[in-house]
Amino acid sequence: MHRERLLLALLLAAGAAQAQLADVDPDWKESEAPPPPALRTDGLIPLDVARSTLRYGVDPQSVTLGADRVVRYVVVATGSGGAVNGLYEGIRCKTGDVKVYARYRPGSGWSRVQDAQWQPVHQPQSRHSLAIARNGACLGEGPNRSASQIVQDLRAPADHRFQLTR
Repeated sequence: MHRERLLLALLLAAGAAQAQLADVDPDWKESEAPPPPALRTDGLIPLDVARSTLRYGVDPQSVTLGADRVVRYVVVATGSGGAVNGLYEGIRCKTGDVKVYARYRPGSGWSRVQDAQWQPVHQPQSRHSLAIARNGACLGEGPNRSASQIVQDLRAPADHRFQLTR
């Protein structure tokens, strides 16, 4: 009897987890991301990214909020030796996902990511994206009110209590 209850509890938990993973808006369509803007390293908004040896900053002029409710931006990562890399990303606050559209490498410039996929923002390689979501891009489960409001909030982070729906 105990084994049957345990099995039932596991099945119910698995079903609940599957329901949470389902797309919260099956009719949602992503707009085509515009090409990345020129990489800028001046005037970046610094990010506090825990457990990272890199320094991150968001280009405030690159922040947009699309009709598809995706917050897009360029984030610049600088290593201790001065190496600079850039990422052109988008955050979908409703699902807690991030997508890398393009990468910038010194000497070669921007290169689009082929077959870019949405990934959960709660992954070690996305710590900077989580900081952006929490400190300005997302307000609860949705995007912040406007690109200018996102920039303002990134400059004075108040932790918007970014919530995941899954």
